[in-house]
Amino acid sequence: MSATRGRLVLVTGPSGVGKDSLLDGARAALAGRDDIVFPRRVITRAAGLGGEDYISVSESDFATMAASGAFALHWPAHGLHYGIPASIDADLAAGRQVVVNVSRAVIDQARAKYPNLLVLAINASPDVLRARLQKRGRESAADIEERLQRAAAYRLEGPDVVQLNNDGPLTEGIAAFVALLENRC
Repeated sequence: MSATRGRLVLVTGPSGVGKDSLLDGARAALAGRDDIVFPRRVITRAAGLGGEDYISVSESDFATMAASGAFALHWPAHGLHYGIPASIDADLAAGRQVVVNVSRAVIDQARAKYPNLLVLAINASPDVLRARLQKRGRESAADIEERLQRAAAYRLEGPDVVQLNNDGPLTEGIAAFVALLENRC
């Protein structure tokens, strides 16, 4: 178990709820602060594909990094591998708040490793999700419906979970997200 003074904030939610937009907005709003950090994820995705600012690595490099302990948390999803750099441990030990986008598949692992954490569960209504997924144009109509079904079944609960609805304008979502980080729940 890792002893930490800071707090790990796990941002999670179904595809299309606006996690990347909220993270980008919060990162901009909190720029210049050294008490809240937003580490870049390591992903086995080609560079320059848009969305978040990530570190692109090959499958073999990712496997080597994982085996050598380069990640605090890592998981596979949708044919890719994602990792949160182990450097977050130093930020947490220094009392910083570390904000990362993760899969719900690693939440229990994170809870065991980082006792002082917050799970920020981002959600949105089915109509809003459908419109966002259609607008981004990455999935077929059938894929969108499958994602909506998964989103409907998606619910995290626990004393460390805070729900944030992101149906409204992006500025409102960012303001609520930043307020949660600043208030340290």
